[in-house]
Amino acid sequence: MHIDDETILIYLTSQETAQSFLHRVYERSEALKEIADVKSYENCHSFMYYLDHGRKLFNAGHQVDIIFQPTLYFYGMGHFMKALILTERPHYPESTSMMAHGVSSRKRKKKAYTFLDDEVKIQHQGLLPYFSEHVLSMNRLPFEKIKMLYLCSLVPELQSLFLLTQDPKLVKIPFKKQKLTFPSMLLDRYHMTAHTFINRIKPFLPHILETNITKSTIEITLAKQLSEYNTPFFFDKNEQIYFPASRDIFYPISEIIIHYLLLYNLSMLSRYEAGWWGDLIVTKADIDYPFIVKFLEITAWKVPYLFEKALQNKFFNP
Repeated sequence: MHIDDETILIYLTSQETAQSFLHRVYERSEALKEIADVKSYENCHSFMYYLDHGRKLFNAGHQVDIIFQPTLYFYGMGHFMKALILTERPHYPESTSMMAHGVSSRKRKKKAYTFLDDEVKIQHQGLLPYFSEHVLSMNRLPFEKIKMLYLCSLVPELQSLFLLTQDPKLVKIPFKKQKLTFPSMLLDRYHMTAHTFINRIKPFLPHILETNITKSTIEITLAKQLSEYNTPFFFDKNEQIYFPASRDIFYPISEIIIHYLLLYNLSMLSRYEAGWWGDLIVTKADIDYPFIVKFLEITAWKVPYLFEKALQNKFFNP
């Protein structure tokens, strides 16, 4: 069922609707059923405030100069994540260690620093690993540290910029009548045979009904829809499906994680590297600038959209 953007976020702005939603979610879980009455009442205020603060921080980000946007979007996203955590973990936060960001960046930047070559490192404790484990059911992310270039490569709406550099990172995969159609040119980029390629992506697909290998395509017919979590498939707002064009960016993760890591690093730059950040915004000297500007335009609407979809799934899909 399709609901207009932000309808669920607006619906959950009252105590009554927030409590009813949490009660409904908790009751579906055998482990939480007995405490559904108590915890839905106790958590409804925090839940609705997390969502409300997230919306307001993103709305504020739309109104301010680009210099301040990364910090507002990053903290807004953190509030959305905490709201989703409460749907799975009614006792959150169990300790203060879970309140940290869960990710770190290089403290001192090199002289010839570029954003796309920078990297972030995942921490063992904090919001990101906690969210990944309890909301996305990922005990470990598929990397310990990762470059900004790789993260940007996995955002579908950034592909227009990569195409201008003649270095496409994702390929669009048609999905009609439950059939995925991969171009066979992917086999060269992955250094695999068709059968090896199918086996590689099989764990991330719902039940496969049929495969058909031709000279130009690999067709895989599925029993049901693809998941948007923890797979190497990424979706734009029109539900078009994208897949990594090469094996070096084959990361089965949620796009929520990608935006969180990019916003974390950009917010750190805007807060603690004022010289570099100011020069970037004023002089627009290198290729970092268009990628950062375009990403901030995308994340401004896509992060609320991703959380709206996650809440819709919890609302309509038991």
